[in-house]
Formats: sequence, C-alpha cells, structure tokens
Amino acid sequence: MKPASNPQPSKRPFNLLLNDSTVKQARSFTNNLSATVDALLADYVAKQNEQRLAKQNQGDAIAEAWNTFHTAHGSFADDFSTL
Repeated sequence: MKPASNPQPSKRPFNLLLNDSTVKQARSFTNNLSATVDALLADYVAKQNEQRLAKQNQGDAIAEAWNTFHTAHGSFADDFSTL
C-alpha cells in the first residue's frame, strides 16, 4: 500500500521586517497573519510569472514577425553591403 502523501507544501519560518502599524491593523482583519501573508505572496508570485510569460510571448511574436518579414523581403542592409 502506498503511504499517504501530504498535500500541504512544507513550511518553515522566515524573518520579515514589517511595519508595526500595518501589522497591528492587519491583525484586526485576520487571526492568521502568516497564512494571509503567504496567500498574498503566492498571488504576487503568480502575477509576476504571468507577466514574465506575457513578455516572453510578446518577444516571441515580434521575433516571428521579423523573421517572416526577413524571409519575404530580406534585410534592409543587403542593399548596402560592402562585402
């Protein structure tokens, strides 16, 4: 029989420097500040990954468009080559 796997990712303590006033205010909204900060950080990381992927896709599309143009029309510099 297979041992049951733990679906929760491992957690360990980290030191963060947070504004005391902000933490006091946040505690009035949540009794689990660690889980709240973890969720917000996970959301931030997901958004950053999406932005990175979007930028990469945009770069790929630009390179593909340029390659298509180059294949059809050649390089602008070809008419001025001294070689």
